[in-house]
Amino acid sequence: MKTNAARILDSLGIAYTLRDYEVDLEDLSAESVAAKVGMPPEQLFKTLVARGDRTGVLMAVVPGNGELDLKALARLSGDRKVDTVPLKELQPLTGYVRGGCTAIGAKKDYPVFVDETIELFDTISISAGIRGTQILLAPADYLRVTKAKVGPISRDKT
Repeated sequence: MKTNAARILDSLGIAYTLRDYEVDLEDLSAESVAAKVGMPPEQLFKTLVARGDRTGVLMAVVPGNGELDLKALARLSGDRKVDTVPLKELQPLTGYVRGGCTAIGAKKDYPVFVDETIELFDTISISAGIRGTQILLAPADYLRVTKAKVGPISRDKT
């Protein structure tokens, strides 16, 4: 089944692969999904939704083995303060659910900020916009589609 994100990539002529996996609602962690799709967790990027005091709603994309550094995101986005949005706001803002959020094809074109480690890989994995499917594609294509700004916004999990 093609998702909106996959259809957008098709329309832009961007090469990608869809990889399905079994969803475990008890464990939607990036590490678990990475293992199921056969990728190292640092190559699977998760999309988090945040709100900056100046920017408003924005998307932060960080490696699966890291966590979002809110202060670094604020610096990169030009905000004084950034916080992740409450889970109950995720679907109304983006059209996506937890574990199936992507910056491609969200309800609005929010500003996207991606951790700089994305440039270390030939292929990355991102959510296809639904739980149970990942999109594998070249980082340069992802950055082009999302018009993302790249910088150091993740840190090792504590």
